[in-house]
Amino acid sequence: MAGEILVTVNGRPTEVSADPDTPLIYVLMNELALKGPKFGCGLAQCGACSVLADGTEVRSCQMTLAAAAGKRITTLEGLPAWYAEQRKLAKAPALHPLQEAFIAEEVPQCGYCTSGVLIKASELLARKPRPSDAEIRDHMDGHLCRCGTYPRIMKAIQIAARRIAGDPR
Repeated sequence: MAGEILVTVNGRPTEVSADPDTPLIYVLMNELALKGPKFGCGLAQCGACSVLADGTEVRSCQMTLAAAAGKRITTLEGLPAWYAEQRKLAKAPALHPLQEAFIAEEVPQCGYCTSGVLIKASELLARKPRPSDAEIRDHMDGHLCRCGTYPRIMKAIQIAARRIAGDPR
């Protein structure tokens, strides 16, 4: 049975009229018209639908609207503001440092995985600002890139980590 459910997405509380068991991905894409999360496998296997729920990466194809209620959901569109909030910046940058690094390193090919990869990488850098290569590989395991841009993904995460730490290289 559909009802009004309050969900906070990218810092904005929004009432959504949908069945509480609706997968969050459908609410984000269809009700809120967000373009970041992508429907991939529907089984939480690929990571294309990843979002942050209270700062932790979740697969929105498996999280229900009811489970999202009361949590702060962050999508690709909200990463710059989420970063600014974490860093206690007065103003959000236009792009999260990871987004800038992904653009500079030309990571996206088809782009289908990019949103989920950025979400997962932002979770990592929020928890571990200077991850080793092994920690990056371990943390990013389970995010599939059909185009095979894994070396560029790795390099972009390393660059973003250095920039966040204050190293401009």
